[in-house]
Amino acid sequence: MPDVPVYEYRCRTCDDVFEMRRPMSESNAPAPCPDGHDDTVRLLSVFANAGSSVAAPSAAPRRTGGGCGAGCGCAH
Repeated sequence: MPDVPVYEYRCRTCDDVFEMRRPMSESNAPAPCPDGHDDTVRLLSVFANAGSSVAAPSAAPRRTGGGCGAGCGCAH
């Protein structure tokens, strides 16, 4: 199966939360819960990557007197 997003749904009947892989174009289509109930709602998913960190810039841009501007940093 090609890469498709995973969406979370909650069943309003049994309160079960489940996931379903489906194309974005079908994200709001009805999603029956694993127990067969039809009253479900898609949950807002939040993506978090705990293993990543934001690297600080290696150096501030060099200020030169070139024609590019004071903050360009090129060697002109």
